[in-house]
Amino acid sequence: VPPVESGEYSVQAGGSLRLSCEVSNLIDTLYCVGWVRQAPGKEREGVAALSSDGSAHYADSVKGRFTIAKHKNTLYLQMNSLKPEVSDEYVCAADPAFYACGDRWDIQLLSVDQRAQVTVSS
Repeated sequence: VPPVESGEYSVQAGGSLRLSCEVSNLIDTLYCVGWVRQAPGKEREGVAALSSDGSAHYADSVKGRFTIAKHKNTLYLQMNSLKPEVSDEYVCAADPAFYACGDRWDIQLLSVDQRAQVTVSS
């Protein structure tokens, strides 16, 4: 599945999508990068994060179905077995203080303004 960048994307339930995001200045530094999502009227939710120590972190709702990875300056979120309830705006984010991901990685992530609107139809 070719990665998609910012924009609007529709996919059928059960399908797959791979988001991509350019992240810079991560050489020889600590980092915590990933995606958050926020639907209208709902609280912002951390989806997945990748730490400089190689650890990956996921929201319980996506464990086993989403995978986060990085290759050079590109961050990827592979989304499999998509369900309508994950339809949302996905925002690429990073910790601006260049810390590794901690237990509250979800609040470390701040937007880097690369957004993808994902709609999963049943």
